[in-house]
Amino acid sequence: MSDRAALLKGIRAWLVFFVVCLVLSGVTAFPLVHELRWTEDLLRTLSVPEHLPALMEWIEHVRRGLDTVDAEYPFVLYGTDWLAFAHLVIAVAFYGPYRDPVRNIWVVEFGMIACAGIIPLALICGPIRDIPFWWSVIDMSFGVFGVIPLYVVRGKIKRLEALTAPNTLAVAAT
Repeated sequence: MSDRAALLKGIRAWLVFFVVCLVLSGVTAFPLVHELRWTEDLLRTLSVPEHLPALMEWIEHVRRGLDTVDAEYPFVLYGTDWLAFAHLVIAVAFYGPYRDPVRNIWVVEFGMIACAGIIPLALICGPIRDIPFWWSVIDMSFGVFGVIPLYVVRGKIKRLEALTAPNTLAVAAT
């Protein structure tokens, strides 16, 4: 297998991994009310209240809030439907670098910027919305962990570009 083919295979594998994570993250925003009830039940089964009471109190508080919103103001949850949809749309954008990584590196860089943007969003909006700081740290970890595969992909694309550049110049000269 050539260096170019190996790089392309690696880029595509990392992109598929990132897109799967992005889709899963988005899809889980649709059934929030039920999902949080299941999570609360699971945490009780795993004896989390005894070991991490602050986590359990937060989950219960959020579940009560979502139950109230679902029962009295279900239209508010429409916002989380749009959040889920946005994840899916962004995931589709990564088809561009999957198909032509060098030409569409900007999508990967856009994703890296978006991951970086999670940190100030959590630090600014978390306190405004009364989110515990430790939960904001969990939210920020999505940006930190999300940027890792994109950073790897960007590096591979740059190497692929360097391998491809001499061929492009040779074709242009003829």
